[in-house]
Parts: sequence; structure tokens; C-alpha cells
Amino acid sequence: QVQLVESGGGLVQAGGSLRLSCGASGLTFARYAMGWFRQAPGKEREFVAGISWSGASSYYSDSVKGRFTISRDNAKKSVYLQMNSLKPEDTAAYFCAAAEGGIVVPTTTIDYWGQGTQVTVSS
Repeated sequence: QVQLVESGGGLVQAGGSLRLSCGASGLTFARYAMGWFRQAPGKEREFVAGISWSGASSYYSDSVKGRFTISRDNAKKSVYLQMNSLKPEDTAAYFCAAAEGGIVVPTTTIDYWGQGTQVTVSS
């Protein structure tokens, strides 16, 4: 059974940093593109960042480009999201996502989702 488990969320002041981690089990991790999505209260889930199965390519939403960095370690079956210069509007539940092959972009059909980790940015 596939599991994606996020960690690293929390409360941080505006301008601060957090690093989210997502550990995968039950799948051949290196065959999957990975991504991060987020959902704020009362809003739809939105794409944040995606990375190819090899880690060679990445893609970001305009709202986080230049502030967030996605990376992966296939040996550890993990994907990470380094979030710098955080803003109150980044407050949301952040979800790890896996899709077989290619790279995760906003229109990718996701095969597996994590349960989410809460990020709260205070002003």
C-alpha cells in the first residue's frame, strides 16, 4: 500500500523559512514524478512545485518562484520543499503528490496524495 507522509510544517513569522519533507513507501519511487500542492481554508487545492522522476527538471507556480525550491533524494525515497521568504498568503495545508513518469505540473493527474502538513505564516 502506497503511503506519502509529510512532515516539517509549523508556525513561522513572515520572512522566515521552513523545509517540508515527504517520505514515500509502497511504490518504486524513482519511477514517479513528485509535487507539492497546497490548500488554504475556503480555497481550492493549488499547484506549488513539481519535480521530474530524475530530479533534473522542476516547475513552480508564479506565486512561489524564486522563494521555494523542490528537491528529491531517490535513495531516501523522499521529496523536499524548501520555503524561504514566507508570506502570510503561503498559509495552507501542504500536500505531497506522486504521478508516474514525467514531471508534475498543474494539470498532471496525480496517482497518490499525502495527508498534508499545516504551514501557518504570521504577519
